[in-house]
Amino acid sequence: MLNVLIFAAAVVSPVPPSEQPVAPYVQSNANADATTFAGTGMWQAFHEQAGVNRIVDDFVDHNIADPVIGDIFAGQDIVRLRRVLKAQFCYILGGGCAYSGRDMKTAHKDLGVQAKDMNILVANLQKAMAKENVPFFAQNRFLSKLAPMRHDIVTR
Repeated sequence: MLNVLIFAAAVVSPVPPSEQPVAPYVQSNANADATTFAGTGMWQAFHEQAGVNRIVDDFVDHNIADPVIGDIFAGQDIVRLRRVLKAQFCYILGGGCAYSGRDMKTAHKDLGVQAKDMNILVANLQKAMAKENVPFFAQNRFLSKLAPMRHDIVTR
């Protein structure tokens, strides 16, 4: 019965303004594909929500403008991408957010991301974190949480 209620909630979830509708799915923090850091140290190292927002916006902007991987983002719902990345980062960093996006395998299924593309994505994220003055140790700890997602994101 609980599964039916969760599915029904996923089906009737309103589409946030200026986002494109997506196929229904069960929303769960487990979809973030990483556990939350304990305590508030990482959240503070990333300058809390304002810092995460700046990092994600800069990261997405770099990826869209990148001459090698920019095409991956063409035709994608960038408004939704920014929202779910901010929620995912906040959740993982222990900021108290819930993650409402899809799991990594489903979200990246048809994008054709290659290993070289993933390397550029990571470099762009590092640039965004450095621009926000996130300490190097905190960047590495965060990247270590994201690294296992690689096998679900790189599909060719």
